[in-house]
Amino acid sequence: MSIRGYEDELRSERSCVAGLYARLDAERAEAKARYAAALRGSGGTLVDREVEVRTLAREVQRLNVAEGGLCFGRLDTPTGEVSYIGRIGMFDRTNEYEPLLLDWRAPAARPFYVATGSHPEGMRRRRQFHTRGREVVEFTDEVLGRPDGRDRGGRGDAALLAAVNAPRGQGMRDIVATIQAEQDAIIRLDHPGVLVIEGGPGTGKTAVALHRVAYLLYTQRERMQRHGVLVVGPNPTFLDHIAHVLPSLGETNVVFATTGDLVPGLHVTAEDTAEAARSKGSVAILEVLTAAIADRQRLPQDPVLVELTDVTVRLDAEIARWARDEAGASGLPHNQDRAVFTDVVTWALTERAIARIGRGWLSRDDRAAWENLREDLRGELAENDVFTRVLDDLWPVLTPETLLSELFSSPARLRAAGGDDALLREHGDAWTVSDVPLLDELVDLLGTVDTVDAAESERKRETAYAAGVLDLMTNREDHMDDEDHLFATDLLYAEELADRFVERDARDLAERAAADRDWTYGHVVVDEAQELSEMDWRTPTEIMTVAAALLAEFSPDTTPPESVRACGVAPWSRHVGDDDIASAIEEFVRDESGREGTSVVIGP
Repeated sequence: MSIRGYEDELRSERSCVAGLYARLDAERAEAKARYAAALRGSGGTLVDREVEVRTLAREVQRLNVAEGGLCFGRLDTPTGEVSYIGRIGMFDRTNEYEPLLLDWRAPAARPFYVATGSHPEGMRRRRQFHTRGREVVEFTDEVLGRPDGRDRGGRGDAALLAAVNAPRGQGMRDIVATIQAEQDAIIRLDHPGVLVIEGGPGTGKTAVALHRVAYLLYTQRERMQRHGVLVVGPNPTFLDHIAHVLPSLGETNVVFATTGDLVPGLHVTAEDTAEAARSKGSVAILEVLTAAIADRQRLPQDPVLVELTDVTVRLDAEIARWARDEAGASGLPHNQDRAVFTDVVTWALTERAIARIGRGWLSRDDRAAWENLREDLRGELAENDVFTRVLDDLWPVLTPETLLSELFSSPARLRAAGGDDALLREHGDAWTVSDVPLLDELVDLLGTVDTVDAAESERKRETAYAAGVLDLMTNREDHMDDEDHLFATDLLYAEELADRFVERDARDLAERAAADRDWTYGHVVVDEAQELSEMDWRTPTEIMTVAAALLAEFSPDTTPPESVRACGVAPWSRHVGDDDIASAIEEFVRDESGREGTSVVIGP
């Protein structure tokens, strides 16, 4: 392509992209107007209005984040058809909704990422834009379907190299404009199960995983929004680093949490020793937890006398053992098994009481009298304080926190469960990150408690009542001028109103989601693994050369990633004494203050 031809094409592309931004501005203005109207609206039910407001709020946010890098390329077919590729999809409403801009996740956009000279995917040319603000600064062409795969006037991998050489900012950037073919294959993988993405440092594991989340939200939005998306990271700093990637792709309905945030109301306040962390991370800990639960299913050392109105019955080890065996055979979790244990013990004590009370006058042939007496005795046992206390002692209702706290703070309980001495700690509720998966496992082993279900039912009743209150308030305000007054529904939703009249904890969205135990992690079976090639998109060759030497020393069987770029600056080191560290850092900061990039001081 000649210089004149390139400049003509550049002007044409600038005009096309400007038109797309004009369309974006129009759609955004329309969405904002509809959102404002929905906030003021009073028609329909409160629930319908809430859904509309939230839907429009998400749409406004989606259009806002598309501002940066709205369009980053185009595809040309051999027949001359052109498709522009960008962050979101846009359509021409005046022309039967013909696509103006293809969402990068759409099937039709896939060739932009995977087409090569030898496998053109039905395309003739791929064009990549380099933009600054809303303006196309330059473009790169790759002619597809021929061996060299590159236009004579093209810039090859200019877009990719520009992206990897750009100064790093406060957080991770999306890679939507420069996704490589192998990365795209993982992002779009049609696999419903657990997927593991492997690769060395800098090969793009995190970026690919986040873009796969965005892709799944695009292709399976209804299911994903119904179940929710939770991104779990190792620590808050890492989550802050990646937090802007999904919003920049138009996806905001994602919850980020560290492992320590996953259990409702739990706050990590301690740190495990290396030995304790290894013990908690081993498969053997599952046997310890199971044994710890079994240890709480006790037999009475001495018979317990339960005084009823007409008789005193004895609960001994024989009855308790029989009830425990029956409960164990049910296959239910511990807390649900308590009902089985209670029923068997109640039946046994009732039969003993009937035999003593009815001696000499009550026959089994008299079924009506027998059943009446049984019901009276069952009711009396249910209200008997001694009987309730002994049930709590022999088969207590346990929460995961209670069981684990009492296990780790009691040498006797830990020994009985076969646990490692390294797990013992003075304060059982001094939670660590390694406790979180154990607590989650115990949710399944122990089962739910009836009080949780009762609380949820009460919560639904309170929300329904609050919705009615808000509707009444809105109806009272219908005569007001919408421009001058705020409505109750502008300020809060029914759930929020209900929340203000119940005792609240400090849980965030991730913790509240974790409190819904209709789901479970279960035991993850990896049935699909994808490995990224050893291409390091992040670290320049100069640094990787030094790192590879250390890798060869500590892990000689590991192949180091191959950097795709060089920065032209060789690593250097300077040794200073302890007393000179502060002044050396000050000197370094002064020297680097005028340069792009980030300077980091790592302390011991």
